Amino acid sequence: MSDSVRMPGWVERAKHVHWSMYPLVLLLAIVASLVVPNFAAPDNLRNIIEQSGVLAVLTAAEVLVLLTGRFDLSLESIVGFAPMAAAVLVTKAAIPSSLGIPIAIIVGALVGFVNGFLIVKVHLQPFIATLGMLTLLRGAMMIISSGKAVYNTGDLDGMMWFGQTRIAGVLAATWLAIAIVVLLAILTTRHRFGRALYAIGGNESASRAAGIPVDRTLWLVYIVAGALAGAAGLMLSGRLNSIPLSQGDGMIFDVFAAAVIGGVALTGGKGSIYGAVSGVLLLGIVSNLLTLANVSSYWVQATRGAIILIAMIIASVAEVRRRRGVVTRDTTPSIRTGNGVSSSTNIRESA
Repeated sequence: MSDSVRMPGWVERAKHVHWSMYPLVLLLAIVASLVVPNFAAPDNLRNIIEQSGVLAVLTAAEVLVLLTGRFDLSLESIVGFAPMAAAVLVTKAAIPSSLGIPIAIIVGALVGFVNGFLIVKVHLQPFIATLGMLTLLRGAMMIISSGKAVYNTGDLDGMMWFGQTRIAGVLAATWLAIAIVVLLAILTTRHRFGRALYAIGGNESASRAAGIPVDRTLWLVYIVAGALAGAAGLMLSGRLNSIPLSQGDGMIFDVFAAAVIGGVALTGGKGSIYGAVSGVLLLGIVSNLLTLANVSSYWVQATRGAIILIAMIIASVAEVRRRRGVVTRDTTPSIRTGNGVSSSTNIRESA
């Protein structure tokens, strides 16, 4: 597919749904600073951003898949398995711990490769393939670690660098998250690969007819998502300075909530990386606000669950309205022009 190929108007519009949630995020932050004085403290604001970095990268990875009309449930397990596999290999093979960084990313990419193969070549449903992989990786994580968490006693300093090093007062992991988000935003809006994701999610049959390599693109997007999940796992392990067996558990729910809040359609073809990040920030602010207000952890969990449920309901309603709009436009009366070409005419104008 050539860079000069112009995508349909709806593809171009879908890519620019970026900023609608940011005023709400700002309003929530202002209200939070008034309700809880410590919320606006520089250290607390930095803490929110640093804690949101891992979720932002993982959500961005999921958005790439969602844009094609698919999804990947196994990303949360890659967050735990990839750094665990890298740590075990580093310690047992006695190799430099800094090599654990590329190893974890490669492990994540390999998992994505298998997911892509199962979905593209074996034709398994994404739900079945990635749910099975999620469960498989959780078991594999227990096996390779002998059921024990891995703690950094100095032998894994290289792997933990992103979560232990500060640049200009901010964790290196946060700078990495910002760089990944910006690069993916540019990729999805300026590069033919990103335009292909929107086209596939909007109309896969038309994309094939237009010459877009659909199968290759789908396979590649799972590989990229897996690699990004591996990077997110490194960031989280670095912040914890360890790799607990539960690392990544339940993150996929926050990922979907952030994506939906940010305007990403679960059915594909609509949304943006920047929009999804607004959902990440909103979830981060809510969790931080409830924690500072000394709300019970049970209520924090229940509130996050309510946000996820509301987000899914809003997404469902929006999708029904969108489909009705498509049907309405598709059923506009047509007339034949003198040269035999069918063209749509507006009922009001024809009247």
